[in-house]
Amino acid sequence: MKVVLASGNPHKARELRAILPGWEIEPLVTDRDPPPERGSTFAENALGKARFGRKILAREGVWVVGEDSGLEVDALYGAPGILSARYAGDAATDEANLRKLLDQLRGQITGRQARYVCELVGIGRGGDEIRATGELRGRIAEAPSGSGGFGYDPVFVPEGEERTVAELGDAWKSVHSHRAHAARAFARALEARTPVE
Repeated sequence: MKVVLASGNPHKARELRAILPGWEIEPLVTDRDPPPERGSTFAENALGKARFGRKILAREGVWVVGEDSGLEVDALYGAPGILSARYAGDAATDEANLRKLLDQLRGQITGRQARYVCELVGIGRGGDEIRATGELRGRIAEAPSGSGGFGYDPVFVPEGEERTVAELGDAWKSVHSHRAHAARAFARALEARTPVE
């Protein structure tokens, strides 16, 4: 199965390849700027990315997939949410976003429960859409730990675990992450369609 991921984030493409072995997942190659994320939900932003990629690949018989994901923290009323990648500013690094999150939670004993959310939206050549959602629940640690993963992984401790996602590593993520749950749901929906585009 081949899909084109309408994202410039190499981490996400690599994760999806690990989650769906045997699938050919290629990033969208274009010199056009992607649309700004103006949606109020992860699903709206993922749909905007998918539509952008579908316009560029209008004649190609591959599914184009838009993805949006982020972190929602109870004590912050769902923040950083759709602003997860730019929580500390439009050009923020993972480290800056992480630092801001921990600063906002300093001294917070309760309410550190959180969830990772991933939305995938695929659009076929004929305009058909497939949507899939995945989530991973857990809590925010008081300090970063681990060198794996990216984003908020060094402070996210999944339910039932004592280590952060960054400590648990890529093999664990390819089975249990929010993106893994969404990707497998998307794959099941796509493989159930006949004929496959």
